[in-house]
Amino acid sequence: MKNKFNTNSNTYIIIYSVVLVVIVAFCLAFVYTSLKERQEANVALDVKKQVLAALDIRDFADDAAAETVYQETVEKTDTLDAETKKIVYLCNVKGEKKYVLFVKGMGLWGPVWGYVALNADKTTVYGAYFNHEGETAGLGAEIKDSRAWQNLFKGKTAYADGKPMLSVKKANDIRPEEKAYTVDAITGATLTSDGVNLMLQSCLADYKDYLSAE
Repeated sequence: MKNKFNTNSNTYIIIYSVVLVVIVAFCLAFVYTSLKERQEANVALDVKKQVLAALDIRDFADDAAAETVYQETVEKTDTLDAETKKIVYLCNVKGEKKYVLFVKGMGLWGPVWGYVALNADKTTVYGAYFNHEGETAGLGAEIKDSRAWQNLFKGKTAYADGKPMLSVKKANDIRPEEKAYTVDAITGATLTSDGVNLMLQSCLADYKDYLSAE
């Protein structure tokens, strides 16, 4: 009995390739759909951990513990602008009201972002957390990796007379009168530090009206 298909023909090769591509595409789509919900949940949980980190609440036993603490701490979220992700998290830490502001800008190699927590006075910094997409390890990446550097923001003045004041500068450039609201830049990461400084000045200005009206 003769073979009905000539496996060496162009028609056979084209049909075989099309069928194979369709099967692979279907499998990839199935895997993506199956994992999408889990991926979105992981991203949402990571955001919650970063918000808590700005409140100096870290080092959870597991993801469930982080979720529980977040639900107990964050009482409300106000989205000022969904497109630019201007979001305020209204929190309660040990009976004290805190405002966590989302900030985003550009570092040396890509986006940088973070969360700045303010005390109930809406003026002084309670805590801060920063992250990045691709800053240099040991240098610009210290905005995320160095908890000691993030702790330098505690107690700094974020606003004065409604004007954003919080900034980052090289230590030698900080005048005595600026110490109340300026944090030392990361050594060897001038451009990343400049990016964080611009991010703070720009984004904090966007929250000025909200804080004065809230």
